[in-house]
Amino acid sequence: MPKIVMYSTQVCPYCQMAERLLRQRGVQEIEKILIDKDPARREEMMTRTGRRTVPQIYIDDRHVGGYDDLSALDRAGGLAPLLQAA
Repeated sequence: MPKIVMYSTQVCPYCQMAERLLRQRGVQEIEKILIDKDPARREEMMTRTGRRTVPQIYIDDRHVGGYDDLSALDRAGGLAPLLQAA
């Protein structure tokens, strides 16, 4: 199973939906970086992704974007192969 990293906040509904979708696809471990608890990590996220909103999701080193991007990738059949890689 590849490493999943999600920049998130404690109260973000889209973050919760992204986590739910990943868990439905068999992901057991998600490293959550809570940017509302650590402002330096927000800067890191914006530099790394070029985006300001959460969630921002990485599967291994591939940035897949936010919840809408993740959901679209899943609907297009592209999420399962990424989760089975490695």
